[in-house]
Amino acid sequence: MSLVNSTEKYDDMGQEKQLTQLANNIKAWGRALGFQQVGICDIDLSQHKSLYLAYIEHGYQGSMHYLERNIDKRIKPNELHPNTCRIISVRMDYLPPDAKFAETLSNDKHAYISRYALGRDYHKVMRNRLKKLGEKIKQSCHELDFRPFVDSAPVLEHAIAEKAGIGWTGKHTLTLNKEAGSWFFLGELFINLPLPVDEQIQNDCGSCSSCISICPTQAIVAPYKLDARRCISYLTIEHQGTIDIEFREAIGNRIYGCDDCQLVCPWNRFANLTEEKDFFSREFFKSASLIELFSWTEDEFLINTQGSPIRRIGVHNWRRNISVAMGNASYDIQIISCLQNALIDEHSDTLIEHYTWAIDQQLRKQNKENRLKNKLIRIIQKGLPRDA
Repeated sequence: MSLVNSTEKYDDMGQEKQLTQLANNIKAWGRALGFQQVGICDIDLSQHKSLYLAYIEHGYQGSMHYLERNIDKRIKPNELHPNTCRIISVRMDYLPPDAKFAETLSNDKHAYISRYALGRDYHKVMRNRLKKLGEKIKQSCHELDFRPFVDSAPVLEHAIAEKAGIGWTGKHTLTLNKEAGSWFFLGELFINLPLPVDEQIQNDCGSCSSCISICPTQAIVAPYKLDARRCISYLTIEHQGTIDIEFREAIGNRIYGCDDCQLVCPWNRFANLTEEKDFFSREFFKSASLIELFSWTEDEFLINTQGSPIRRIGVHNWRRNISVAMGNASYDIQIISCLQNALIDEHSDTLIEHYTWAIDQQLRKQNKENRLKNKLIRIIQKGLPRDA
């Protein structure tokens, strides 16, 4: 196949037919590689520039300063990778079997970890598959130039997915699909082939605002507007330093990420479980208590999170996050003892502050529990003297 590096209309109908056939083949090859959906779009993302700039101007990115850079490359993909004229957008489902959402959230002495992070790091899995897809395409078109991306560069992945027909951007700012809800990862393959493009998906959230009303920290400040500074995923993953007291109780037992806005979304009722075993839950995350996870040494943290997206936050923020959850747990003398022991050799001002706060929260619950128990005893002694 001869390669043409432009999007002009072709007079050669044979070449158009070849490109159409190649696009169909790419979708089949993508599905064979484990992607549940493959779409193709052009590179005109100019309509998103004003929205993106407004997001930055409001400071919604928090300390994620990399979002303030390379704005032109986000809006003009061919500046990120020269000669790009099409983007292949892919979707890979990740919802693991036996997710136990309610069971984990209701057990305040166990850790809730966002379900996307329970298995292997999706960046590695998807990037490897995208590279294989690029190599497969190159076998049919030797002049192909491609570059894979998985949440690793200035790429507007949700805007691209929407334009490529993968889904639409929901009010929580995640991509939604009628068959898969939002339990999937996105990836992109930038190419220099003028393939036929897919039809853009139109928004289908309607009047639903479940994601907005359920958010524990009111991070979705308006439909399609997420203030990362209030988002539990941001606070437990991206944020460095102290977690504001305003948000700590709302975090509950969520120590890495948050799925609340997805859990209430009606479209997620139709989501399929992943067949990708790399995304299945690691056993020790299914049953480990907050105390067990908090007690990991740095070496144990590195070993147990090897190949996991969790490793990137480091053991310092791991303990910070868990200490918040321990403070939110129901009263437990073992939690207090664990935190007090950790304080002895701790030198980080941030961790000392969080441990102290968590201990104080536990002691408040102990005092309340004692007051209620003493009140009950007095009621029994007075009202049921025979059976006291």
